[in-house]
Amino acid sequence: MEHRKIMQVRRLACQDRELVIEGPIPADILSGYVLHPDLDAFRRPIEQHKALVEIAELTEGRIIAVRDAETIVGYVTFHYPDELERWSEGGMDDLIELGAIEVANSYRGLGLGKRLIETAFAEEQLENAIVYTTEYYWHWDLENTGLNVWDYRAMMERLMKSVGMIWFATDDPEICSHPANCLMVRIGREVPLSSVEQFDRVRFRQRFMY
Repeated sequence: MEHRKIMQVRRLACQDRELVIEGPIPADILSGYVLHPDLDAFRRPIEQHKALVEIAELTEGRIIAVRDAETIVGYVTFHYPDELERWSEGGMDDLIELGAIEVANSYRGLGLGKRLIETAFAEEQLENAIVYTTEYYWHWDLENTGLNVWDYRAMMERLMKSVGMIWFATDDPEICSHPANCLMVRIGREVPLSSVEQFDRVRFRQRFMY
């Protein structure tokens, strides 16, 4: 599979500053930036920065980030499914996970999450891939946003729908463990039917469900 990586650079005026939304960022450039200290939802910022660089080094990996000068204040990751997760079971080279998406607290409310994922899909870079994301309520920042589970779920759905990702059914136990959890998917226009069928087999282990 061809992993199209066409560098995008977009600028956003923010009060007296200019934010830069860019990506996919090459690992050597990404390593020269620092993460905002508030980007600690998954691990300490210094460790998360290392993880982002490692993703950027992958053939399929891509990091889209928004930065204030040399400080990354938000990012989204794309990579193959973890080999320990069910989504890797199909051995698909055109199935890509939209993984972590995080924006520093003081930069929220600017629509940066939407801008990040729109940048990732620009110039048809992912039209030859099935892109999926798994939304689990226990990963959501309910405390800082002040949202309840259902409002947060609605917010995430709106965000993913902005790039054409839609809700897909699955019998995955983790997703089925709570009604707020969900699987959202975008099937690119160039994806062959054989890949769609293989993805269906991964989504459902119990064949009677589809």
